[in-house]
Amino acid sequence: MSKTITGFSKLDKEEKTTWLINNFLSDFPESHSVLNQYLNPNKKLQQLHDEFIENSISNYYLPFAVAPNFTINNKAYVIPMVIEESSVVAAASLVAKFWSKRGGFKAEVLSTTKIGQVHFMYAGAYLNLETYFNAIKPTLLKATESITKNMRKRGGGILDIELRDKTSDLDNYYQLHVTFETKDSMGANFINSCLETIANTFRKDDVEIVMSILSNYIPDCLVKAEVSCDIDDLGENGMEFAKKFYQALQIAQVEPYRAVTHNKGIMNGIDAVVIATGNDFRAVEAGVHAYAAKSGKYKSLSQCTINDGVFKFWIEIPLALGTVGGLTNLHPLSKLSLNLLQNPSAKELMMIIAVAGLAQNFAALKALTTTGIQKGHMKMHLNNILNQLEATKDEKMMLVNSLNNQHITYNSVNKALQQLRVR
Repeated sequence: MSKTITGFSKLDKEEKTTWLINNFLSDFPESHSVLNQYLNPNKKLQQLHDEFIENSISNYYLPFAVAPNFTINNKAYVIPMVIEESSVVAAASLVAKFWSKRGGFKAEVLSTTKIGQVHFMYAGAYLNLETYFNAIKPTLLKATESITKNMRKRGGGILDIELRDKTSDLDNYYQLHVTFETKDSMGANFINSCLETIANTFRKDDVEIVMSILSNYIPDCLVKAEVSCDIDDLGENGMEFAKKFYQALQIAQVEPYRAVTHNKGIMNGIDAVVIATGNDFRAVEAGVHAYAAKSGKYKSLSQCTINDGVFKFWIEIPLALGTVGGLTNLHPLSKLSLNLLQNPSAKELMMIIAVAGLAQNFAALKALTTTGIQKGHMKMHLNNILNQLEATKDEKMMLVNSLNNQHITYNSVNKALQQLRVR
């Protein structure tokens, strides 16, 4: 039987599901009920979800949680988080409460410009190309006026267009390097529409346009978040803790194997809020990790100092986010998330999300340099293990109490459950 199909996208949802079950899920008899139980009974809402992407056959749920007690620039926040990993939300909440008693988080946006590029090949003399660019540059800007009109009303638009010679990297390769300000919009569609218009206007016989596309590397769209306090306020053995914390950060600055995991922990907090607010976490991830390697070596995104009895911990990170357009206006939970955050501007959202990343990093480093990461993580993971072992509600309640303060592993939980069942 052939397992290829023509016209799959034209089938309705039930027909798609039937074909998949017959051809790829015959050994998974509950597949139909699993797919159907995640469909929303509200047909209008289900249609909204279906139209986000192509060939939709069901919905994939992730937990929607909140982390309370954040104080950012003297303003109280409850931060929405969408993530499946145990202990992330609990850690963020604990750190938020910890720092709320020590002045809270401070954050500022350092810059907000974004980049798009027209990539093209040209084999002629550079002087001729430069003369052509200088002559046509006003026309390139004028050609985009219908696209940039509304953005310019909000204070955004195209800031500059540069001709860049990249022939030292690749023969005959040049760029039109375009700088944008997109205000409260993430701006991907806006930027790409401008670039394609610029490319079509710039095109001529001896200029071969290769592609026109925004860049997710945004080293000039930066936000900084920080916390600080007297070392004595860090708790018992504050200086010992601060020194070990500092050493852990220094290791992440010089050891890429550690830095990747260090930064992944930061992204646990960042991605969770990016997803909750309907923003593009893949673009954020790509830009952040490129920034971590901007020196030519992959390093920690966060830093720490201990000076004159003061502990200071901060992060400087690139974030291209939007609070209008895309899923932020379409997904009901994204809209709810932004309302929960008191309808922030894009700049405010940058600060909130940077703080979430910093909080997560503080929690991870605190655990690593004191009790170890597994104690807290596996305790939070206990319910997942019990669900895998199909424990009943009563069994869960008894085991959560009896295993409290014990080292949690899959084997230890399984053993405890089996012992409970033979009593």
